Amino acid sequence: MNMKVTPLTGSVGASVEGISLAESLTSEQFDQLREAFHRHCMLVFRDQHLAPGPQLAFARRWGEPMVPALLSKLQLEGFPEVIQIRTAPKELTSTEAWHYDAPHTPVPPKISILSAQVVPVGGDTMWTNQYLAYESLSPVMQRMLQGLRVHFRGARLARFQGVSGAEVPQAVHPLVRTHPETGRKVLYIGHADNVQGIEGMSDAESRPLLNFLYEHSTQPDNVYRHMWRVGDVVMWDNRCTMHYAVHDYGKQERVLNRVTLKGEVPA
Repeated sequence: MNMKVTPLTGSVGASVEGISLAESLTSEQFDQLREAFHRHCMLVFRDQHLAPGPQLAFARRWGEPMVPALLSKLQLEGFPEVIQIRTAPKELTSTEAWHYDAPHTPVPPKISILSAQVVPVGGDTMWTNQYLAYESLSPVMQRMLQGLRVHFRGARLARFQGVSGAEVPQAVHPLVRTHPETGRKVLYIGHADNVQGIEGMSDAESRPLLNFLYEHSTQPDNVYRHMWRVGDVVMWDNRCTMHYAVHDYGKQERVLNRVTLKGEVPA
């Protein structure tokens, strides 16, 4: 079959049919896939049923696998570069907020790839396009944001891992970053729990602006919501999308294998 790429919304996401990720892709197929990924920011591959080995092999076509420090306890036995995300109590879940992966680190990851092993009723994941979040701001607001830097902290994830105080990781990055491959500008923010403030501003000055930008980024017309099926593989660009994992499935089992790829210092 020929590869077929179909947009999932008018703003973010596309489905890809006609290829098997367990098999080696030709250079032509990979180039087509990379173009679709840069255009749509996240891709969905149905009915792949990808085991950890083939998932790692596919991921390495895109970059170098890495494991974020706060997730090292979730490494899959026999495949240390794969972390296994399993059902956790809702009160301990760190991902029920719009977020980038690991902006609290000096070099956040660039891509994440999830392979669905066990899927509950519910448990959808949503993505939002942060290119459009920036581009839909007024020119005056865009100019005002240039040069501002944000203090990120891994507070929500740290609570889940039992880390507190000075051990909670923190980093400072541009509020508007430039994607290193597409050259487009991106709004780089997060939930108030994970964003301490804007460098050089008081909390009273920065918090209203950050709250506005967070709400602006997550308007419904900028979002794709994925309903998982066993066998799904989903990959997203962590440099231009935020995501939100909905925990509406109680104690049902949910198992996703994830590979994360080393990124670049935001600039």
